[in-house]
Amino acid sequence: MKKVCFILIFVFSVFLSDCNTEKKNSKNSDSSTIENPYFGQKPPGLIPELFAPGIISMNGRSEMGVSFSPDLDEMYFTVQKKYGVPADIYFSKFEDQKWTPFKKANFTKGKKAGEMEPHVSYDGNKIYFTAYNADFTDTSIWYVNRVNNGGSDAMKLDSPLNEDEVMTSTVAKNGDIFVTNLSKGKTYYAPNINGKYPKALEAEIKFGGHAFISPSQDYLIVDARNKEDENKKDADFYVYFKKKDGAWSKPINLGITVNSTYNERVATVTPDGKYLIFSRGSEGGQLNLYWMSTEIISKLKMEYFKKQQ
Repeated sequence: MKKVCFILIFVFSVFLSDCNTEKKNSKNSDSSTIENPYFGQKPPGLIPELFAPGIISMNGRSEMGVSFSPDLDEMYFTVQKKYGVPADIYFSKFEDQKWTPFKKANFTKGKKAGEMEPHVSYDGNKIYFTAYNADFTDTSIWYVNRVNNGGSDAMKLDSPLNEDEVMTSTVAKNGDIFVTNLSKGKTYYAPNINGKYPKALEAEIKFGGHAFISPSQDYLIVDARNKEDENKKDADFYVYFKKKDGAWSKPINLGITVNSTYNERVATVTPDGKYLIFSRGSEGGQLNLYWMSTEIISKLKMEYFKKQQ
């Protein structure tokens, strides 16, 4: 089993480097002069646009796994500087009417070589993230408590979820946590029971990784190899909608405006519910961050439930 886990994680690390994309020319990277919100960017529409080029999306590295604090005054994201090396989490804070320069989080203080895919809980009290060893083994979910504008020592989540190799944690508003189980290749979740996670349950998601659960758990986004076109080998985004009986719908492809001819990976939605942020690859470079309006999800949801009537 350990050998299988290692292979799966190795494949994942290859995805991080192979799902690459060319970037636009870099702008001044000093984020301290960028105004709030979203680093002074013009809000996108239904066509994905490069996210903060020259500020966050830069040449010579890969970026993925974005998370904002509930008040949109802190931003965390993952950086992998080159293929085959562990990733790091970087962050910036909006202070004195400007964003501070990005710094490495180093939540585990060297206990783990790699840290990635941060997720700030909707109450703002915790930051969950994936941590792993230098050889990409022992991939598990950790967290830090946000205390007095700082953070506690990082701790491994005490849950059966971490008995397998897992990554990509997102937490719903009620505290339920969803992860990608690398050992089984499925989405699992642990219900929040008085602040603890004593159970690990399969989410009945047929395929897909890097799961993002919406705040109210009415939809879930995953990335997976395209299932509609056998000639299409890249990963696309799919959404599952929660039906009235509590079961998940069949996976629905987000469509060609979102899913390019390259890999799409690690989707997240901003705390205000307005924007979908994700990584996109290309044959020419590293992973880029893109963003677009979440109206695409609303439209698909309306169309799906209209067909069910």
